[in-house]
Amino acid sequence: MNNNKKQGVLLVNLGTPDAATPAAVKRFLGEFLHDKRVVDMNRFLWCPLLHCAILPIRAPKVAKLYQSVWMDEGSPLLVYSKRQAKKLEATLTIPVELGMTYGSPSLRSGVDALLAKGVEDIIVLPLYPQYSGTTTAAVVDGLAKVFKQVPVVPGHRVVRDYHNHPLYIKALAATVRRSWENNGKGDYLLCSYHGIPKRFADNGDIYPRHCQVTTELLAKELGLEEHQIGMTYQSRFGREEWLQPYTDKTLETLPSNGVKKLDIMTPAFSSDCLETLEEISDQCKETFIEAGGESFNYIPCLNDSDDHIAMMVSLIEG
Repeated sequence: MNNNKKQGVLLVNLGTPDAATPAAVKRFLGEFLHDKRVVDMNRFLWCPLLHCAILPIRAPKVAKLYQSVWMDEGSPLLVYSKRQAKKLEATLTIPVELGMTYGSPSLRSGVDALLAKGVEDIIVLPLYPQYSGTTTAAVVDGLAKVFKQVPVVPGHRVVRDYHNHPLYIKALAATVRRSWENNGKGDYLLCSYHGIPKRFADNGDIYPRHCQVTTELLAKELGLEEHQIGMTYQSRFGREEWLQPYTDKTLETLPSNGVKKLDIMTPAFSSDCLETLEEISDQCKETFIEAGGESFNYIPCLNDSDDHIAMMVSLIEG
């Protein structure tokens, strides 16, 4: 950040529906699942399937799930993202705007807001600790489209990943320790990461390697042995094989292997959202308890914690 150009920050996350309604969810999923970075099927096959079958069936179901986690101020992901941007701007004292890859506020609106404030150099921080072509690369694609529409392309730097950043690992560890202090220490700490199709990793996506490194560094920071911590992948979609082991299948077997009290966290998510508050905290808890588990403790995302903001400052100033 040592130059004479006015700088600003664009915080980026995946996005969320504008409302917990079937129509809003359908619009959001339609944009999300149209991205070839997310679904790379032949368009002539995928688009009719998406619009004629998947969205009409899936949108009402997903809308009900969103209703179960919706906050007074809106979608949890958007609420926490706004809080992060506000705290980060107060700390840095330079403009900080929020942009989503899909939905609103859009990447275009975030860039426009920064340019309107006279920003000439943008630090883009995608809030994905582990790199994947399905997330971080999609942000880069989206920015390229935005920059095609502005008369003067601003200077910009994209923070590609921070899966092994010391302050990120320490922030994760701090949430675990706070949970242990408040709820007691479980028999096992499970790190559940958002999954991607195995085929993507086979074709070179480095995401699973980043997830593995994060888990190993967290274990070292917490002083956990191999039998006390593990990692799985959640949120698979469709019929093809995704990265394994799967979170839900693992939860079915842990109690029979002696894990009765479980701590679970989601290190790939920077903000609590549908996949953490409903899928993990509700659905996965039910799976674990039905399999014989006794205690299921979900450890929240970093959200707008001071440790998380300090890590962002380090990434931006670095």
